[in-house]
Amino acid sequence: MTNLTLRRPAAQLTRRLTWWLSRYSIDVLRVSLGLVFLGFGVLKFVPGASPAEDLAMRTIEKLSLGIVSGQAAVLLTAIAECVIGATLITGRLLRVGLLVLAASMVGIMSPLVLFLPELFPGGTPTLVAQYVLKDVVLIAAGLVVAARAMGARLVAVH
Repeated sequence: MTNLTLRRPAAQLTRRLTWWLSRYSIDVLRVSLGLVFLGFGVLKFVPGASPAEDLAMRTIEKLSLGIVSGQAAVLLTAIAECVIGATLITGRLLRVGLLVLAASMVGIMSPLVLFLPELFPGGTPTLVAQYVLKDVVLIAAGLVVAARAMGARLVAVH
């Protein structure tokens, strides 16, 4: 077998894989992001089940200047996360879900400003801080999904 004979199937496989990735990878990202949000949202409906429950309460209370507090804050967070998850999974009302996601990201990342010393005692992140920091990846994924929803396309170039 010549080197050229081996390269043709590899090139063909690469083209097919590139086509598949350009066609489906953002949809896979959208659905998996939706599953993450739905999973975290559902947890917040069960008192004590979410490790972020206390942080969500205190964050919403501070951001709303005390108007929304306690279980109402957790319930509001749970509903928002479930709406985000459902819209991302189904693709229905996607722009509405992405708008809720954008608004939620302010709340999701604000503990890094509101409670920084508590999240990083001695300069190292607590488990709750790590829980918040992983949201940077969720934000990036949300930006990719939003770009697609607004008309951007990932195109395979040969």
